[in-house]
Amino acid sequence: EKLKREEGRTIGAVKEISDLLQLPLTGTARMEAYDISNINGFENVGSMVVYEKGKPKRSDYRKFKIKSVSGPDDYACMREVLMRRFRHGMEESKELEEQEMDQEYGSFTKFPDLILMDGGRGQVNIALSVLEELGIDIPVCGMVKDDNHRTRGLYYHNIELPIDTHSEGFKLITRIQDEAHRFAIEYHRSLRSKTQVKSVLDDIPGVGPARRKA
Repeated sequence: EKLKREEGRTIGAVKEISDLLQLPLTGTARMEAYDISNINGFENVGSMVVYEKGKPKRSDYRKFKIKSVSGPDDYACMREVLMRRFRHGMEESKELEEQEMDQEYGSFTKFPDLILMDGGRGQVNIALSVLEELGIDIPVCGMVKDDNHRTRGLYYHNIELPIDTHSEGFKLITRIQDEAHRFAIEYHRSLRSKTQVKSVLDDIPGVGPARRKA
């Protein structure tokens, strides 16, 4: 009974978002959110979290180590993440089709019904430009924050839409936003700790590449 209530609430939250954006999202809609993490441009990383039926689908989460950006440029990092995610999905889909295999076998083949960006106009425009370049049509909405870094509304079709902060839809949006942020920071920390360990080992006399790997 409790599980049914919880499912009703999360699917209801998806419907609230659907109504606000005037999109035909079903309760089972797939939503993907992205975030970038770095410290002054050091070890830029990106995260992709996935929600289906209003709940996290952790098996579909993906991490990206940024390759093309060396400094603190979140827009360029986000562009790389989105380009890699969707281009890879398209290539995988084509390969599976050629091999007459089910699309479910791909790790990037399932595309979202809605993309949620951590920010307003700038982040949304980056996503839209990538999708346009690849010829993909997916709605993109931004999660706009106030001066205290709290979500205050959604940015969609060049308009900021206020959202009731007590609604289930709002709670779901903030959960997704927090989860994307957590996942990016977690990955960033793991890379930094690996770099620090490598740096310490490099300073120890007699510890060569073979010993470091052991």
